[in-house]
Amino acid sequence: MMLASVLCRVLGGRWGTCRGLAEKVQQRARLNVFLAESRGSVAIIFGLTMFVLFLMIGLAVDYARFVNARSQTIEATDAAVLAGARALQTNGGDQSAAVKVAETYYQQATKNRIPVLDQSDSIDFVVTDNGTAMETTGNARVATPFMHLAFLGSDHMQSLPLLHSDGTDYSKAVLAVGGNGQTNLEVSLMLDISGSMGQGTKLQDMKDAANDLVDIVVWQDQSEYTSRIAVVPFSADVYPTSDLFKAATGQDQTSKPSYIKLSGTKYYPTPCVAERPNKNYTDDAPGKNKYVLREFDTRPSRTNAPSGTAPCGIDTSGMIVPMTSDKSTLHDKINSLVDGGNTAGHVGTAWAYYLLSPNWAPYLPSASKPVAYGTAKTKKIAVLMTDGAYNQEHDSNGVSTGDSGAGSSVNGTDSASQAKSVCTDMKKNGVEVYTVGFDLAGNSKQDQKTALDTLSNCATDTDHFYNSSTGDALKAAFRDIALKISSLYLSQ
Repeated sequence: MMLASVLCRVLGGRWGTCRGLAEKVQQRARLNVFLAESRGSVAIIFGLTMFVLFLMIGLAVDYARFVNARSQTIEATDAAVLAGARALQTNGGDQSAAVKVAETYYQQATKNRIPVLDQSDSIDFVVTDNGTAMETTGNARVATPFMHLAFLGSDHMQSLPLLHSDGTDYSKAVLAVGGNGQTNLEVSLMLDISGSMGQGTKLQDMKDAANDLVDIVVWQDQSEYTSRIAVVPFSADVYPTSDLFKAATGQDQTSKPSYIKLSGTKYYPTPCVAERPNKNYTDDAPGKNKYVLREFDTRPSRTNAPSGTAPCGIDTSGMIVPMTSDKSTLHDKINSLVDGGNTAGHVGTAWAYYLLSPNWAPYLPSASKPVAYGTAKTKKIAVLMTDGAYNQEHDSNGVSTGDSGAGSSVNGTDSASQAKSVCTDMKKNGVEVYTVGFDLAGNSKQDQKTALDTLSNCATDTDHFYNSSTGDALKAAFRDIALKISSLYLSQ
């Protein structure tokens, strides 16, 4: 200010004028100082703002990459588990092969995915739930450098896992039947318990296979859709419940009709049944001229019959079980079976049919009644298992044609031919028929040929026929059937 005033006086200015000028100069100087200081602050603020903006853009890029990679990964694992589970349905339950299918699908589906960190992709697949589901395991991580910077170099933010560590978004494909598959399922399981099944471990092998099928097919929740199984053991005959016996034959199971005498031999009524006469291979409701033959037999040493009747060729443990979803009942029946008698496969086949037929519904317990053919969201399936050729027929009196003086078959043809006729009618009504031969090679060449012909003709097609030579193969066949009749869905 002093310098400005003196300079003004030297130049001839008045004191007052010079003083005012000096004050203006001082104000301008102060303003310049302020402006200089402001420009520095703005530069700092601008720099900080640009850094934050840059960081926010980086975070958005990291997040977008993460979301994209996560979405692609979930889509890939969904496709992979579905493919793997479908493989279980078609490859006989080969779990290793199914896992390879899932792995291949995953690798193909992630080829164009945003790159994940090297060595971080440990996603794999495993078969669970007793061989009826395929699940995702492991995880993969995508790099997040901007998040790492934003969180001051935190090790936890260098990368993010694409799947939740608690497994809530891990893909799982389930092969489901009944309620879980949104389909009602009616299955009739015919099991051969003739005398030849007592050789070695054959009977136990069959029990293991049948129990395995029950565990897969019958699910816990039956509230909306049902999966029910009937068990039809057979040997020389079939042993119905008392109510079914009365409906089928028009007689009381424990009644005491007089014996019949053929060629000097007395034959007594049994609580079991033979074939239906008049070449009736349909599922017609029983009634006049459509009753099933009551079996008559001599009195062998077995004492497993109700009072006043002769024992059946089949043991009392072989009484049939109409359709039920009670797994304990089914397992108890299967585990109690004993072998004995010849092989009246046509009778077993007919009763497997009857228990699926709506025509027989009036004679069955309410929980076991079959629905009408063609009912929406309902499958009817017969599984027919035997270890040999059918070799037991009955005459018009219900007496085995192999017994002394029994005469010829009531229908004038053999058991195998009758069984095929029953199967033809069954398939005509939409019943899906699976057939399983077990150790057929143990029969004579002719019997083996007959059995193969019968089973292959009875099956819906070649994919529905199994020729199992060992216990493991039998179990694999039953498991494959259970998986084939399953529905496939993503549970998560």
